[in-house]
Amino acid sequence: MFLFGPVGPTELLLIALIIVVLFGARKLPELGKSLGDGIRNFKKSISGKESDEKELPPDKGQPPAK
Repeated sequence: MFLFGPVGPTELLLIALIIVVLFGARKLPELGKSLGDGIRNFKKSISGKESDEKELPPDKGQPPAK
């Protein structure tokens, strides 16, 4: 059962422990937020969208219902 390829649960636990020791438990949320912002900005630059809002089609002034 290779869920993550050749990396098993023991290796993932060891990597997580090393990250906690290097950065400290208080810095991890800040590190995760900055990583998420970086990924979001990268995706935005690849897709070419300029705003975070979903673009809505322009309102075409439909005639009033009878």
